[in-house]
Amino acid sequence: MKKMTRLTLLICLILTIPSLAQNKAKQIDELLSKYNEYRLFFGSALVADDNKVIFKRGYGLANVEWNIPNAPDTRFRLGSITKQFTSMLIMQLVAEGKIKLDGKLSDYLPYYRKDTGDQITIEMLLTHTSGIPSYTSRPDFFEKVSKTFYQPDAFVKEYCSGDLEFAPREKFLYNNSGYFILGAIIEKVTGHSYEAVLTSRILQPLGMKHSGYDWHQSIIEKRASGYDKTTTGFKNAPWLDMSLPYAAGSLYATVEDLFIWDQALRTEKLLPKTYMDEIFKGRVDAFGGQYAYGWAVDKKKIGEKEYDVISHGGGINGFNTINYRIPEKGQIVILFSNAGDAPLGEMTDKIIAIMNGAKAQPPLKSLTQQMAQIIAKEGSEAASKKFPELKKDTLRFTLSEGEMNQLGYEYLGENKIADAIAVFKMNVEAFPKSFNVYDSYAEALLKSGDKEGAIVHYQKSLELNPRSQSGIKALKDLGVIVEEKKDAEVSAEILQQYAGKYQLAPGFILTITARDKQIFAQATGQPQFEIYPESESVFYLKVVEAKIEFVKEAGTVARLILFQNGREMPAPKIE
Repeated sequence: MKKMTRLTLLICLILTIPSLAQNKAKQIDELLSKYNEYRLFFGSALVADDNKVIFKRGYGLANVEWNIPNAPDTRFRLGSITKQFTSMLIMQLVAEGKIKLDGKLSDYLPYYRKDTGDQITIEMLLTHTSGIPSYTSRPDFFEKVSKTFYQPDAFVKEYCSGDLEFAPREKFLYNNSGYFILGAIIEKVTGHSYEAVLTSRILQPLGMKHSGYDWHQSIIEKRASGYDKTTTGFKNAPWLDMSLPYAAGSLYATVEDLFIWDQALRTEKLLPKTYMDEIFKGRVDAFGGQYAYGWAVDKKKIGEKEYDVISHGGGINGFNTINYRIPEKGQIVILFSNAGDAPLGEMTDKIIAIMNGAKAQPPLKSLTQQMAQIIAKEGSEAASKKFPELKKDTLRFTLSEGEMNQLGYEYLGENKIADAIAVFKMNVEAFPKSFNVYDSYAEALLKSGDKEGAIVHYQKSLELNPRSQSGIKALKDLGVIVEEKKDAEVSAEILQQYAGKYQLAPGFILTITARDKQIFAQATGQPQFEIYPESESVFYLKVVEAKIEFVKEAGTVARLILFQNGREMPAPKIE
């Protein structure tokens, strides 16, 4: 009787394990299908548990013009996931004694300027601590540079050799120039192109037959096209010469091939364990965790235990990607999008929750898209009447100031001025503390011939942001005298009090750095920007429409408040 009971139990366990995996796969599919239904995700997904694939599928279209669907074997541009491969090539050369981590940049690229090249090591390039300005942060890069072919050495000389933004190793600042330079170093050391070295040392040994360097002129079977999402559809993403992402972002792959890569990282196929461990060792604080060599490393609490997380995302014209690994549990999430700006981090968190027995909430529908549908069917007057009630329905809809503004400008560009005015007016009602919504509304009113209404709203915009250059120029062009405000004077001592880390949300940190009479802000996963004093405690950004107010309690800075998109977001000081 006992033997029969044990056998029955064993059979039940064997039958239960596949059904659990199937249930998880079903939940993941339902989740991603909802993201696709709401136009939040076009792409492919692969999910593994205990290092076994439990789910893979494509969503939406690889090519909108030809109505070709995405699939697990669709090729996507990886963007910065490329950095994982570049760091591996560097470490292979380190293991062979051909490169030293503490070797100087100028040791490997003799043409590089010696005043900075003698200060910067290979490790600094790997960890984004070199201080070299990132070429993609140049204000003219996408407009004037991004469509031109360059040989690696020529590009390094012209666009990756600027004066340092900070002293080497002083801090972390995510930087594409460093990884571009690493690609040039790989070529100098090996005598072969980056593409050839990548193919011979990684892709061929692992059997990654559907991955490579994404040259535009190459015929690549099942290559996805990249799109930018509009509020009513899609448009082709701007063209980019792929010589420029290079070792920082030039590769393509399938989700299936990237899983092969992830599995190889558990072995010594590519690199002895001693060196492999070095790749994943956190070196510098970044993104709310730490940065290693081409990977972000962090912790995630699942149940009562914390697990190491190794991940990296990527973004390039029309594409964004994520490769997320919890090695101890063998859990892997690979998401590739070819419609740009998909919320892959949010989607990954929900997939990990499902794999660990929690329920994931479906995404909310875009209220902007709902408004666009109502305008198309019933007109802007009907949409304006329905907007206040639908805005309250926060269990079904989410509202974005930026997306509403985009819709308004789409109508303006199509000369649907009445529709544009209606949308901008809704945005003003929804985000009355945002200067930008008044500026956009004024622009539409002016185009309709309502000069007086435009002046009123431009002036309201300047009340909220006296330094808005678009508002100042518009009012001057309309013959209105505008008194421009100057920045406040704040001492270096006070600025230093604001330095530290502020938590906007779990895993999302705003780091404030002060140097002399300058102060800078950097959000997790974003570039660093200077902020400018409006008063002793309130600062504004020039690159985005946002303000930061520092709040003291008992004479000590306790938190800041970020004002952006009509929202007030408090962030306590945690360091």
